[in-house]
Amino acid sequence: METEPKENSDLLRKRNKIEANGVLSTDEPKGPADGGIRAYSVMIASFLTNGLLFGVINSYSVIYTVFEKHLREDGVPNAESRAALVGSLSMGTTFFLSPVSGVLAGIFGLRLTAVMGGLIASTGLLISSFAEYNVNVLYFSYGIMYGLGASFAYTPSLAILGHYFKKHLGMVNGIVTVGSSIFTVIMPPLMEYMIRNHGLAWLFRLLALFTLGIAFCGLLFKPIPLIIVKPTREDDTFKSMLKTIVNVEIWKIKQYRYWALSMPVALFGYFVPYVHIKTFIQSNFYNVNENLPLQCIAIMSGVGRLTFGFIADKPGINRILLQQISFYVIGCLTIILPFIKIFGLVVFISLCMGLFDGAFISLIGPIAFQLCGPSYAAQAIGCMLGLAAAPLSVGPTVAGYLYSIHQSYTLPFVLAGISPLIGATLMFTIRLKNVPSSHQSANANGVARPPSAIHVEQPPGQLLRNGQANQQTNL
Repeated sequence: METEPKENSDLLRKRNKIEANGVLSTDEPKGPADGGIRAYSVMIASFLTNGLLFGVINSYSVIYTVFEKHLREDGVPNAESRAALVGSLSMGTTFFLSPVSGVLAGIFGLRLTAVMGGLIASTGLLISSFAEYNVNVLYFSYGIMYGLGASFAYTPSLAILGHYFKKHLGMVNGIVTVGSSIFTVIMPPLMEYMIRNHGLAWLFRLLALFTLGIAFCGLLFKPIPLIIVKPTREDDTFKSMLKTIVNVEIWKIKQYRYWALSMPVALFGYFVPYVHIKTFIQSNFYNVNENLPLQCIAIMSGVGRLTFGFIADKPGINRILLQQISFYVIGCLTIILPFIKIFGLVVFISLCMGLFDGAFISLIGPIAFQLCGPSYAAQAIGCMLGLAAAPLSVGPTVAGYLYSIHQSYTLPFVLAGISPLIGATLMFTIRLKNVPSSHQSANANGVARPPSAIHVEQPPGQLLRNGQANQQTNL
C-alpha cells in the first residue's frame, strides 16, 4: 500500500486506519515511546540479537586456527584461504542479503523476519556440527546458511529501535551494538574450552542452542503503528507491492547514494583483523595470550559504541564526519600493526582500533535514519550492507591467500588498512551538492540535507528541529 505522512498535525487527531506489520488497525498513531517497559524490552532483545550474532562471527578466529591446522594436516591446498573463506562468507552473506531482509521486513513485518532469521541461523550451526571438518559443507552451513539467518535477524534488530526511541536513538543504538562487543569478549575463551574438552562438533551444537535464543528475541520486535495508510484501489495492489520490493526512492537521495557507495570500499579490510589477528600473534610472538588483542578490540569497541552513540545525539554533531574519522584511524592502525614487534604495543593498537570500530558501528543506524527518514531506514541499512557484502567476504580471503604466498602479514594488513582510508576520503563527496533553497534548507546533526525524492506530503527535509528529525512516520 502507498503510505504518506501527514504534515498537518490536526489530521493526526482524527482516527485513521494505520498499519503495523501488515495488519490494519483503527488505533490513533503514536510517536516513539522513548521509554517504558515495552521499549526497554525491545532494546534488550536487540542487544542480545546483536551480541549472539556477531559474538559468533567476530570470534571465528578461534575456529579458524583449528580448522586451518586440520586442513593443512590433511594436505588440502590453500588451507589458509579456504579456512578464512568459511568465516568471511558468514559475514559477507549477512550483509549481502540485508536488502532482502529489508524487503521481507516490509512484506512480513520485522518480527516474523527476525524469528525466521534466528531459526535459520541455528539450523545452519546444527548442520555444521555433523560436518565440522568438511570445508564444502561448512561453506554452505556456517558460511551461507548462518549468514542468511543472521541477515534476517540483524536488520530488524536495528530498524525496530526507531519505533520506540527518537530523542535518544543514537545512545540506544550504541547500547544495542555494544552487545556484539561484550559477546566477542565472552565467546573466544568459551569456544576454546569447548573445542579443547568436547571438540568442534559440540561447539557448533552449543552455538546453535545459543542462536535459537535470537528467534525468541525476535518475538518482541512488534512495531508501534505509526504509518497512516492512504486508501488504495484494488487495481493498485500489484503496483504497490512492486514498489515495496523494488524500492528505488532511497537511491534518489544524493547524500545516501554517496554514503552507501563509499562504505564497501572502506569495509574491504574491516574483517581482516578479526579473522587473522590470532594467527598473526602466533606467528610473531611466543608465550603470550593469543586471544587478548581480539578481546581488547571487542572491549573497546563496546566503549566506543556507547561513547559515540551518546555523542551522536548531541545537537550540531556531524555523524558522517565522525564515521570518516573512525575509518581514518582504523586504517592507519591496521597498516602499522604488522610492523610492531612488542606485544604490549599490539594490545594498545587493538584497544584503539576497537574504540573507533565502535564509532563506525554505532553510527550506521542513526546515519541511515538521518539521510532517509525512519520509513525507509530498514531498506537503507539493508542496501548499504548488501553493497558491503562482497568486500567483507573477499578481504579476509585475499589476506589469507597473500599470507600463504609470503608467509607474512605485512602486505595483507597494509592492503586491509588502505581501504578504510580510501573509503573515508570518498565520503567527502557527500558534501558536494547544490545549495538548497530557503524552504528546503535543513540541518540534521551538522549535515545539511537536500530535498529527498521520497514522495511524501511533508517536505523531505522533515522539519528538522534541534538537530533531530521530526519523525511523524516510521516503518
